[in-house]
Amino acid sequence: MKTTHSNNDLLAAMQEAHAEFASCRDGKNASYIPALAEAPPENFGIAAVTVEGEEFAVGDAETPFAIESISKAFNLALAMDVHGPRELRAKIGAEATGEPFNSVIALELHHGKPLTPLVNAGAMAAVSLIPGEHGDEVWERIAGRLELFAGAPLSVNEEVYRSEAETNHHNKGIAWLLKSYGYLYNDPDTTVDLYTRMCSLNVTTKQLALMGASYARGGVNPVTGKRTVQKKCVPEILADMVMEGLYTEAGDWLYANGLPAKSGVGGGIVCVVPGRLALAAYSPPLDSAGNSVRAMRALTRIIRKLGLNPFAC
Repeated sequence: MKTTHSNNDLLAAMQEAHAEFASCRDGKNASYIPALAEAPPENFGIAAVTVEGEEFAVGDAETPFAIESISKAFNLALAMDVHGPRELRAKIGAEATGEPFNSVIALELHHGKPLTPLVNAGAMAAVSLIPGEHGDEVWERIAGRLELFAGAPLSVNEEVYRSEAETNHHNKGIAWLLKSYGYLYNDPDTTVDLYTRMCSLNVTTKQLALMGASYARGGVNPVTGKRTVQKKCVPEILADMVMEGLYTEAGDWLYANGLPAKSGVGGGIVCVVPGRLALAAYSPPLDSAGNSVRAMRALTRIIRKLGLNPFAC
C-alpha cells in the first residue's frame, strides 16, 4: 500500500531521526584509511530530495566527506550508457557475492569474473571499461558523470586520495588478478588510480540525496533537469543496489526497508524511493560490515515513519 505524505511530514521525520540518533556512540571510523579515521565522529547529516526537486536537510548536511563506495553506483550509469546493460552483464555479473566488499575469494571461486559492479573487483572492472586515450581523459568522463548527478562540480579530497593511494595494495592485487583472468580492460595500475580518485571525491549529504533523486526520477536530475543515465538502465542499477548496496548487510537492510541503497566507508548512505524521492545520511562511525551506524538507523526510522517500504501492506 502506497502511503502518501506531505513535505512537512518528511522534514519532521528527518528532524526526529536526527534528534534520536545524534547521541549514538556506536561504531568506529574506518581505520584502514588513515584520513577517514580522523573524520569528526560527531558529524551527522540527513537530506532528502523529491522527484519534483524539493530539497530538505537536517544537521551536518553540507559538510563534505569522501563518497567512497557510493561512487560505484553512479559510475555504473556511465559504464551502462557506454556499453549497454547486456554487454556490461557479460563482463561484470549481477549477483551478491556473500563476501566482504574487497574479497579475493569471490573472484577465485568464479574463475576471476566479478559478480557485481558494487564490490571493489566489479567496480574496478567498470572503471576499466570507461573509454579514453589516456588516464586523464577517462577521469574527465568519470568525474563529469558524477558531477552531472550532483548538479555541481566535485573536488577530490586530496588527503583521502593520498591516504588511500598509499594503502591500496590489496586493490592493486585484485586489479592484477582481474587482468590475469581477462576481466580488466585497461592498465591495472591506471585503473586502480582512477578508482581511488573516484572514491576520494568529496560530496555533501545534500548532494548525495540529489544524486539518488536522479535515479528516483528515472535518470533525470530533478533540480537541473539534465539526463544523467538512460532510463532503461535505471531498473538494473537499482537492482544492483538492492543486492549488494550495503555489503554483507544488504539482506538485513532489504528485510528492514525494502529499498535500493548504497553505502560507503566514508560514512554516507543514499537510499532511493523510485518515483518519489531519495534520502541520504552521513556519519563517520561504521559497524563491522562498513556501514554508518547512525545513517542506517536514521534512514530506517524515516522509512518506517513515512511508510516508504514498498513491501509493507
